[in-house]
Amino acid sequence: MRPALWFRTGLRDWPNYLPLVPILQHYQRRDLAPDITAGIVVGMVTIPQAVAYAFLAGVPPQSGLYACLLPMLLYAVFGSSRHLVVGPVAVAALMVTAAVSEHSPKYSDAYLGITTVICLQTGIIMLLMRLTRMGGLINLLSHPVITGFINAAAILIIISQLPAFTGIEAGSSNSVVATLTQQLLHLSDAQPSALLIGVGSLVALFALPGLIRRAARRWRPQVSSDHALTKLGPMLVAAAAVLLIWLFGFEVAVVGDVPSGLPSFSPPPFDATLWLELLPSSMIIALVAYVESYSIGANLAAREKTRVNSHQELIALGAANIGAAFSAAYPVAGSFSRSSVNYFAGARTPMSSIICALVIVAVLLFFTGLFTLLPHAVLAAIVMVSVIGLMDMSPLRRRNWKLQRDDVLTEYATMLLVLFVGVEIGLAAGVILSVAFFIRKSSQPNITQVGRLANTEHFRSIKRYDVETLPNVLALRVDENIYFANATQIEDKFLKRAQRRKNTRHLLLVCTSVNMVDATGLQMLQRLNASLSQSGVTLSLSDVKGIVMPSLEAANLPAQLTGRIFFTADRAMKEFERMARDNSDFADA
Repeated sequence: MRPALWFRTGLRDWPNYLPLVPILQHYQRRDLAPDITAGIVVGMVTIPQAVAYAFLAGVPPQSGLYACLLPMLLYAVFGSSRHLVVGPVAVAALMVTAAVSEHSPKYSDAYLGITTVICLQTGIIMLLMRLTRMGGLINLLSHPVITGFINAAAILIIISQLPAFTGIEAGSSNSVVATLTQQLLHLSDAQPSALLIGVGSLVALFALPGLIRRAARRWRPQVSSDHALTKLGPMLVAAAAVLLIWLFGFEVAVVGDVPSGLPSFSPPPFDATLWLELLPSSMIIALVAYVESYSIGANLAAREKTRVNSHQELIALGAANIGAAFSAAYPVAGSFSRSSVNYFAGARTPMSSIICALVIVAVLLFFTGLFTLLPHAVLAAIVMVSVIGLMDMSPLRRRNWKLQRDDVLTEYATMLLVLFVGVEIGLAAGVILSVAFFIRKSSQPNITQVGRLANTEHFRSIKRYDVETLPNVLALRVDENIYFANATQIEDKFLKRAQRRKNTRHLLLVCTSVNMVDATGLQMLQRLNASLSQSGVTLSLSDVKGIVMPSLEAANLPAQLTGRIFFTADRAMKEFERMARDNSDFADA
């Protein structure tokens, strides 16, 4: 393509890469008030969560707020979802802690520098996935793997917050067993004030949504359980805790001084050895962040009968994480709770995220002093309640062991390995296990003998339907692709069935469920054709899809077959009937 033509084409297509621009071009005054309201409400929900997730990730509290600025603005510009709110999330914070804690002590400058490296790597990986069209890799994270991982991560996060909740000093180990054991052994050393504030915060966080909803219904009866007002519990609890500490001076661990001002923009440190060591963790964080964000965005888009662009999401999330890397933050993703608040608060465009970022800017410039007396126990309670909402144990109860055994095993294995071995190893093992189960299942394909339903062109299983068959024709349907994992199994089963049926003269392979035949499968079909020929049996194929036919022709299989390739099983059976009636060979095609 000539440079000038490419340039004109790029100008014509650029709105596809900057979704915010056409939104602003068609922005209407009636959209402004809902966006401002939603942005302010989301900002009020975000502030305590961001500080809490910063402590969970092991970075200074201001870094949690920094993760809401440039990432949120960049996603608003590049993102295809009108309601997704990007920023710090609990699962990413946990994975950062697991990846970085072995390299540097928490809350240090070196630790923060390493988190920015992971941010940059995560962003680059997402952009590379978009450039190489490898977004489909997320399909490797099956639902049982994701559910097992999220449940285990939620349990790990809750246990990691116990030291702040009880006031008992945390041990040096990140092991879930070691942390639980250490907390139980030193339970007598728990600080009554920390426990009181922590338990009180938990009770309040669980009770406030219902209380707010009942109070709001006195003025607006249509207020639902998902209304944005019901999500203000963390802000109210945090404010009440600060007021209590200020009035009564409880001796508990508090956030302390939070530097005011905006982040200074600087590149992450470069150390080739460190970058290579962090790369596997960054790849997993990138995949999990993308899956989590895309799922939330797609769910909200479905409510509006719209859709999100999976490729554009990779660009937007990649840009957001690169922005986080240069603003002293840590990896970000779409937040389920804040995105829900944004949606139910009435946001109409990504302008609500920009308003939210402005709220965070105001807090960083003028109100960081409010965090000085905020107790760690309150932050721990906020994190606990947030991740409890992510847990989903219902699949473990619903799944039938006999029918979905592989899914149950994958989910339990992922959850246990994440809990007791490690986040990266557990997630990787879950992916490997689900792929292994898939290969095992496809390596044992279902092979069904079929016959014609009376007076129709349809063919069904002889075991389930009353069908018509021909005595000298064995019609077998393979309900799987034919590839290296199952080619030998298919060959053996075909030969055994043909040998058991002594009067068989024609074997018809019905390919209605075959979408792919690889090189191993082609070689198998050639061997099968030769083996059947030695027994006086012809091999024919029917219902071969257009996507499969080029592979057969490239291997010259149509010319080698002792039978023919028929358009449908119906045509094949009619030809076999003619041959039996006329006692002749195949007619010319």
